[in-house]
Formats: sequence, C-alpha cells, structure tokens
Amino acid sequence: MKEAYLGIDVGSISTKGVILDENLEILASAYIWTEGNPIGAVKELLALLEKQFAEETYQIVATGTTGSARRLVGAITGATVIKNEITAHAVGTTTFYPKVRTILEIGGQDSKIILVKDGVAVDYAMNTLCAAGTGAFLSSQSQRLGIAVEDMGEIALTAKNPTQIAARCTVFAESDLVHKIQMGHPKEDIIAGLCQAVVANYLNNVGKGKRIEAPVVFQGGVSKNAGVVAAFERALNCKVTVDPNGHLMGAIGAAILAKKSEARKEFDFAVENREFRTREVHCGRCSNNCEIICVYQDDQLLDLWGNRCERGVAAMRQV
Repeated sequence: MKEAYLGIDVGSISTKGVILDENLEILASAYIWTEGNPIGAVKELLALLEKQFAEETYQIVATGTTGSARRLVGAITGATVIKNEITAHAVGTTTFYPKVRTILEIGGQDSKIILVKDGVAVDYAMNTLCAAGTGAFLSSQSQRLGIAVEDMGEIALTAKNPTQIAARCTVFAESDLVHKIQMGHPKEDIIAGLCQAVVANYLNNVGKGKRIEAPVVFQGGVSKNAGVVAAFERALNCKVTVDPNGHLMGAIGAAILAKKSEARKEFDFAVENREFRTREVHCGRCSNNCEIICVYQDDQLLDLWGNRCERGVAAMRQV
C-alpha cells in the first residue's frame, strides 16, 4: 500500500485540509468555514476528505497540523507534527516556488508576510488587531454593497477610475465607503478602491519596514480576488504569482512537514465519529496560576498545554 500524508490548517475563519502522496500530488482537499467550532469543523473536513480518498490504495502514515487551533486539532487527530503558520506556509511555498523571496498571505482575519532567502524564511510579520487588510473586511463590505464577495475581483477589474478609500483602519474605511456611496461613485470604482485599500493597509501595516523583493507569491483566501492581485502588482511594480492551491498552502506545508518528519502514526478516519471535549483549568499550585487547556476523548486526557511548570502537568494528570 502506498504512503500518504495528511495536513490540516485550522484558522479562526476557515479550516483547510489536504492529503498528499509521495510525489506531493494532492489526493484529496477541502476548504470549509470554522464557524467558531474547530473540533466540529475538523470532523466535517475529515468526512469530506475521506470521500475523495482511495483508502484501498493509500494509507496515511503521518499527519501535520497548523493554524491557530493546531495544538487542539493535533491532539484529537494524533498528529505527528504540529507547527506554526509561518513555518507551514514557508515550507509549502518554497517547495513549489524555490526561488520565492516574498510570500504575501491574507486570510479571513489575519495576514502575514514572510521574507525568504535561499529557500529559508529569514523574517516575517503578522497583522495587528486591525482587520482592514483581511478577507473579513472585504466580506463585510461586499454585503454592504449587495454583491457576492467572490465576484468582487472581476468587478474591480472593470473600474475606470478606482475610488480613493481611507485605508488606515476598518472604522475609517467603512466610514469613507459610505460617504463615497452617497456621493454616487460607480460601484465598480468603489470595489476597486476597496481592493486598493486592502493592499495599502497590508503594506503599511504588515509590510511596514520590510524589503519586498521579487519573486512574490500571494496566497490565502484573498489571493482569489483578482482585484487585490492587480492592486498588489501596481503597488509593488512586479508580477505577483498566485498558486491555484494557494488557499490550501498552510495545510500543504503541514503535510510536507509530516512527510519529512521521522515520526510515523497511521491515521484512522474513525476519529471523525469520536467525541471530544475541552476543559480550562486554573492550576493554582504556584504563583503563576496557569490557565491549562485539557483535551479529552471520553474521560481520557489526550493532551494539555498552558502550564509554565511541571506542577500543572502533574495536577491535571490526576484530575
């Protein structure tokens, strides 16, 4: 039976998963909304992947997780590798684009920039609390304009005179957007202006002080917006590459890391039918008063984290 590798990327907005073969070809993939329930989202994700996966031909021998809920998802899936988003995105991107120097990534609520030299990530930055340069901002404005967020990019490309919209933060941008609507600006110009505002906010916030060099690869859900891609190319004065699977790159990177690791553990899709629960416990055994997160399958403790010393581990093992 041939070996395969599972990668899962669970973020605050979306949950992504891929299964790769030995040649890093995608055997199965899925992209769904997290909806504030990472455990439920992963179960749904696994069900979708299982339908595409040829279990009679392949066996998943290693699993990698990344994203904001990587530790939680790693516990319930028995992951062999758990890595942060920067590492996963860098590994995934450099595997397919070895000459890349700058990775731009914009997701639903967060965004990041990764600077690469000789195939190694040498610097990075992530967005602050402001959401003006993220997919959530575009989504909320598409609802205000009465169009599907998926259509924004193509509409933006038809603009003849993009509207200038304040890009300093979400509040200013929304206020300026309403003002421009009331002034009668064409919808396509406003949408193009929103795409430019996303790029301006990203470069002034996430990319501030960073030396952005070509080749540039743009990924994350917002990379599917052709208007934002065009705005990046104008702002950076260079070609911006968008991989067809760029929205899955974190999961792809996690799967590649699992493949590279020596750790092996066969994955069982039956995990999607098991019950899990989490519990937050205040240790109180020392002045740190750690908040420890415990993950259980039935009454069995699978994993815990948040402790700053071994007293917390000992305490939770006895609960």
